Amino acid sequence: MANVQTTKLPIFHAGSLIAPFAKINAEFKKAHPDVGIASEPAGSVDAVRRITDQKRECGVLASADYRLIPEMMFPVYAEWYIIFASDEMVLSYSDKSRYGNEVNADNWYEILQREGVTYALQDPNRDPGGYRTLMVWRLAEKYYGVPQLYDKLRSSTGCKILPQTEQMDYTFTYRAGAVRNNTKHINLPESINLSSKKLESYYAQATVEIKSGVPEETMILKGEPILFGLTIPKDFPDQKLAISWVDFLLSRQGIEIMKSMGMNPMSPPITNDASKVPALLGGYLG
Repeated sequence: MANVQTTKLPIFHAGSLIAPFAKINAEFKKAHPDVGIASEPAGSVDAVRRITDQKRECGVLASADYRLIPEMMFPVYAEWYIIFASDEMVLSYSDKSRYGNEVNADNWYEILQREGVTYALQDPNRDPGGYRTLMVWRLAEKYYGVPQLYDKLRSSTGCKILPQTEQMDYTFTYRAGAVRNNTKHINLPESINLSSKKLESYYAQATVEIKSGVPEETMILKGEPILFGLTIPKDFPDQKLAISWVDFLLSRQGIEIMKSMGMNPMSPPITNDASKVPALLGGYLG
């Protein structure tokens, strides 16, 4: 029996995209059975650094924060991005969570500060979900009128960085993941959950500082609506293959898959520079 040659397509993507991309990949392979998709989830910052620092070959980079693409990849590794989906931050919990029968959108920050309560977030230096949580806390300080709330939440002994071996009472996460996993969650007020495009300037007042990946250097990030972005690294040798995968993601079938996984596809997708986006993908842009 003759060997079938497999074309490889490495995809580096945010951990929050594991489930939707698994379905996208499975459907894509039905039409492209000769393609071997190597899908690698990670915190979005780490995913980008696999390209910029580790110099690994990547066909498609999909970040939970589109800004990481221009800030960390332009102009050497990429020159365009497409924003393809949006989301919002929520506070998830379970039947075993302390005070889970009391928590709501008006008192969650008080519940978290009670003795014995534990709550978790992703590492802000490695994952957008982490620094977005910090932005939520900064906005909450103003929204609820509680001085030093940000500092209190961040310095509390109950505050943990994921992953944790122990069960957390509460976890800050994306709504799509909570819905997809059928997890109990509190929908936070629009003024702090980073969901609204119309509140973009309001969110911008929440700034956080994270490590840039360069020793001794940091980046200052401003709050803004949660927007997922992707690009195709310039040096990937099979540009046609990578473009065809993105084409499928943005297609009607790809959009339906994302919706079924709790995501909010952008309609139409947004780009920084339509003239640099591959022609096959340009038709999706507004």
